[in-house]
Amino acid sequence: MPHLAVADLTATYPGTDKPVLRDVSLQVEKGEIVSLIGPSGSGKSTLLRVLVGLLPPNSGSVRIDGEAVDYTSRRSLKNARDRLAIVFQQYNLFQNMTAMGNVTIAPIRIKGWRRPEVEADAARLLAKVGLADKHASYPDQLSGGQQQRVAIARALALKPEILLLDEVTSALDPELVGEVLDTIRVLAADGMTMLIVSHEMGFVREVSSRVVMMDQGSIVETGPPAQVFDAPETLRAREFVSRILRH
Repeated sequence: MPHLAVADLTATYPGTDKPVLRDVSLQVEKGEIVSLIGPSGSGKSTLLRVLVGLLPPNSGSVRIDGEAVDYTSRRSLKNARDRLAIVFQQYNLFQNMTAMGNVTIAPIRIKGWRRPEVEADAARLLAKVGLADKHASYPDQLSGGQQQRVAIARALALKPEILLLDEVTSALDPELVGEVLDTIRVLAADGMTMLIVSHEMGFVREVSSRVVMMDQGSIVETGPPAQVFDAPETLRAREFVSRILRH
C-alpha cells in the first residue's frame, strides 16, 4: 500500500474556471523521495498546497496509508495535517521569537505537548539541521539559509510522516543554497518520506528516488532520475530537459 496515493486530482483557483491541476495521479512509497520538476506555473507547488488543504480539490482522491482525506471535513483535514508538513520558500518565522521559540511554539500551543520534552526535541532538531549553537538567535540574526533550516526544524517538530518542500532554496542567495540542500540530504538518509518541488536539477538527480515532470497542471513523465534526465520518453520532457541542461 502506498504511503501517499493521489488519484485523478483536479483543482481550480477560486474565481477562475481554468484547472491548475488536471487529473493528477501519483503514488509515493514510505521513505521515498519524489521530486516535482517542470516550468513555472505547471502545478507543482499547487499540488503541495492541495495536499495540505490550502486549496480544496474539485475532484479526485488523496489517501495516506489507504485512509482517504476528506477536505470538506475539519477532522479529516486535521488528521491529514498531523501526518503532513509543508515548508515554503518564504521562511515565515516569527520575528519576535528565537529559533527555539519558533520550533517549539506549535507543539506546545497547538498540540499541547509538555514543554520539557518539546524543548529537548527542538534542541535535537536544531542540531540535526546544523544550528546547535543558534537556539537563542532571532531571525534577523540569522542568514537566509539558517532561517530556512529553522523552518525545516519547525516542520519536523510536529513529527510528520511526509515532508513537503516547496522551492525551499529559491529565495536564497546562491552561496546559501548548499547548506539547506545538505539538511535535506540528512533527512533523506534518515528515511523521511519527501515530496520536493525544486529547480536545483543537480540536487534532484542526486537525491530523488523518482522524478515527476509536470506541465500545464498535468504529469507528463515520471521515472528514475537517470531516465527523466538522460532519456526522457515524451517530447515535452525532452524539450524541458534539453533547455534546462543548456543553462
